[in-house]
Amino acid sequence: MTTIRLPRKATALFAGLVLAALAGCGAGDKDATEALGSKEPARPVKAVPAVPPGLAGMPPLLDPNDVYAADRPNRLSPVVKDFPSRVYVPNTGSNTVSVIDPATYTVIDTIPVGVQPQHVVPSWDMKTLWVNNNRGHTLTPINPATGEAGAPVEVHDPYNLYFTPNGKYAVVMASMDRELVFRDPHTMSRVKTVPVTCAGVNHADFSADGRYFIVSCEFSGELLKVDTERMEVIGQQKLPFEGAMPQDVKISPDGKTFYVADMMAHGMWVLSGEAFDVPKLLPTGKGCHGLYISRDSKEMYVSNRGEGSISVFDFTQNKLTKKWELPDGGSPDMGGVSADGKVLWLSGRYNGEVYAVDTTSGRQLAKIKVGGGPHGLAVYPQPGRYSLGHTGIFR
Repeated sequence: MTTIRLPRKATALFAGLVLAALAGCGAGDKDATEALGSKEPARPVKAVPAVPPGLAGMPPLLDPNDVYAADRPNRLSPVVKDFPSRVYVPNTGSNTVSVIDPATYTVIDTIPVGVQPQHVVPSWDMKTLWVNNNRGHTLTPINPATGEAGAPVEVHDPYNLYFTPNGKYAVVMASMDRELVFRDPHTMSRVKTVPVTCAGVNHADFSADGRYFIVSCEFSGELLKVDTERMEVIGQQKLPFEGAMPQDVKISPDGKTFYVADMMAHGMWVLSGEAFDVPKLLPTGKGCHGLYISRDSKEMYVSNRGEGSISVFDFTQNKLTKKWELPDGGSPDMGGVSADGKVLWLSGRYNGEVYAVDTTSGRQLAKIKVGGGPHGLAVYPQPGRYSLGHTGIFR
């Protein structure tokens, strides 16, 4: 009988094939190593937890621990760096937008717009400011490079306006229509209408990964959780306070906590967006209304419209550390922080004025007369790579 000698490499390959065949046959529910005669149990394979994907197309955060890392002082995008620094104030009672030069604290222009303008909102690409003419059912575009208004765009009941973090959709808060309307961010043509059962949808903010956003419902005292990609409401809850009227919404720098201002509960509701659990109330002052993050992501300025004050919340200490009283009282409402972070600008809703406040000392730097019922003013330009809407939420 002739013996066939295989080359050493072929012998090793043949042995490997035999072992593979044994491992795959007759093992039943036994471990593969046991089927080959080993008495030692196989080492368990460590499961690697799947990381939930962020919203497709969303620019990644500059810092996973700080959603506002792109908003540092004067870090202006090339898109906006040559725009003149201005404060745009929508006057709901005058149907105008007052334009303030922050260097001189003077009104330098008054732009006629539609009926009952509520907020001035930077577009996702930061090239346009949209004036939300709530009862006029239009959006008026303003070119921030020139300060000129363009032809109004027909949009029904635009109380407020947001943009998905990937720039795919504009989201109109149609308060009286009880709808969230997803639209094309440029043409504003309707893509999908999401009816809601709560009353007065008005403010929102997005999760750190952009997969969902939390919405306040002012007139029914409720909160919604909305899936961004599916464009569907996935959670709804009633706030645990009789007569609650939730307003502005902001996420913490670390992305773990949402804060919701409540003008009737006189404080902020604090909750986990992921769990969407029962929130806790942190009292701030009468008529708690607007929430604005400092340029270093360390503090949040809270306007208390009913008492003419501003509370300061420290994220690291997780508590209120200061309260600034406006010298003549007033009704501080919505606004924003200057590009250098040194000045907080707020509209005086019931006083026909705007306040400029030093963010270091809390001292009122200026009080400027504007039109009737000033509301969601926008300080522009501001640092950041893209806008999520409202009066300027930048990431």
